Amino acid sequence: MALYALAPRAKSRDELYKQLLKRGVESDTANAVLDSLELQGLLNDLEFAKLWSESRQRAKKLSKRVIASELRTKGVSQDIITEVIEEIDDESEYAQAFTLAQRKYNSIAHLDSEVIYRRISSLLARKGYGHGICARIMRELTSVN
Repeated sequence: MALYALAPRAKSRDELYKQLLKRGVESDTANAVLDSLELQGLLNDLEFAKLWSESRQRAKKLSKRVIASELRTKGVSQDIITEVIEEIDDESEYAQAFTLAQRKYNSIAHLDSEVIYRRISSLLARKGYGHGICARIMRELTSVN
């Protein structure tokens, strides 16, 4: 069951543990299976967290804050979350947010400036970026365009 659960995508130890319990596996047996998978290198929370972070940045353009929150809900330990989040530098996060905002700006540039600001700031907020980044991006977008 554990190997089938890992087939579609990598999972954290906690996710897999909960899935095994849901399927009726006893707690001791589930822990033994998970320990065995870790020894075989098939289950690794640090690798899972790194892959998750890279994927969410690349595909969804999410901020460090949102990625950390998602990893917490996946049952990843705070030490691992901190290590993974520290690998994301502020400038690359800013560049990612700017690219996202610029793409949105290009599609709505014909609208009123207040509408543009509202739409871009709400897009960035949904992705987990703070007001400071949003204000900086808006200044740069309006000065460039």
